[in-house]
Amino acid sequence: MKNQEEEMQKYPSSPVTKKFKVQRSAAKVRATVFWDAKGVILLDILPQGQCINAARYCSTLDRLKEAIRRKILGLLRRGVVLQHDNATPHSANLTQQWLQRYGWEILPHPAHSPDLAPSDFHLFGPLKCHLGGMAFETEDDLISELRNWFDNLDVDFFRVGINSLLSRWQKCIDLHGDYVEK
Repeated sequence: MKNQEEEMQKYPSSPVTKKFKVQRSAAKVRATVFWDAKGVILLDILPQGQCINAARYCSTLDRLKEAIRRKILGLLRRGVVLQHDNATPHSANLTQQWLQRYGWEILPHPAHSPDLAPSDFHLFGPLKCHLGGMAFETEDDLISELRNWFDNLDVDFFRVGINSLLSRWQKCIDLHGDYVEK
């Protein structure tokens, strides 16, 4: 490779090439968010290097069960209705056994239907807008920002998201399972 002095001798009018310092950004963070009409019940951050499998998801459900017990009095006795998609960890035998053991009902979720998942149609869009353009030096900085954002959302934000699920389900039924537009 030619050095800058040789380049300048050949092309004296050319601007000097500037090298930019590249900063490493925080690694990708995978989070599972469980929420209801009143707010976030559990924000579970997957440790770097781990993947979500049935055992890990059941461990997350254990933490969710404890969070529900602490935050929503009587819900575990009345019954939990959980909506999750058909991802392998959610439909695995181990997960199904966990759900049956505790009597949690699963709200059906047609495959490839982000229009019926409140996190997809209501939560993640505004979160992406909020985080857009931000840079985090560490994973902890990003996680802290996630927690702050969720903590500062108004309860009406969550209520609207959950309540819109009913009308979206009705549209899906009326359209015989076709995609529901906003």
